[in-house]
Amino acid sequence: MTEQTNAELLAAISTAAQELARHLPPLSDEQVAAPSRLPGWSRGHVLAHVAGVSTAMASQVEFAARGETVELYDGGVDGRNQAIERGALRSAAEHRAVLAREIGQAIERFTALDDAGWSAAISYRGGVVRDGAEALWRELVIHLSDLDIGVDADAWPPAFSDHLFGFLSARVPDGLRLRLQPLGHIPRTIGNGPRTVAVNGMATDIAAWLAGRHPSLGSLRADADADGVALPVLLPWPSAMSPQ
Repeated sequence: MTEQTNAELLAAISTAAQELARHLPPLSDEQVAAPSRLPGWSRGHVLAHVAGVSTAMASQVEFAARGETVELYDGGVDGRNQAIERGALRSAAEHRAVLAREIGQAIERFTALDDAGWSAAISYRGGVVRDGAEALWRELVIHLSDLDIGVDADAWPPAFSDHLFGFLSARVPDGLRLRLQPLGHIPRTIGNGPRTVAVNGMATDIAAWLAGRHPSLGSLRADADADGVALPVLLPWPSAMSPQ
């Protein structure tokens, strides 16, 4: 699949932000405090995390425009974790207000970029501004599903699944090559090991599995040397705090 243009990526982020905002109004304070699909995190933790990422990416863009880089989170990992714990205690109304403000500010910063601005260096994964935009897109789409409020991975857009196939190739263990064969889409190979495992199924199920989420359509099947095998155990998610 052809890589999205910067304008297309920005439109995808805006759509994901609108989808998140559309699903939040029915949530009560009690529902926000209830468990999410992420172990040990309430829905409030997830929402606080999304707000924190949005703030961080807006800051990354702001400093990049001045030719500078800044730490992703104030106080590093500890600062990030403390902010999530504090933010998780917000009321439903407070979460909606904070998310609207912080996501909106991040989108405004990306919208103001010229072509060169998308290639400016940022500290996130030792990359460039576009990497930060893609990160925000991932956070908005995946964490909406993590909230467990009726939006599953089968709602992820085709371009998003294709994006995850590339980004999450970092999760393929050494010595393994995955032949991704999404139904109705062009097959894709990730990893470069000598052993090949074919992973078949709907594109969103494959993407969800790579992302460590539940494949909601139940279509996955893995094969190696013409025999059915278990899905491989993947490496951890690529850290936001370390280089690519």
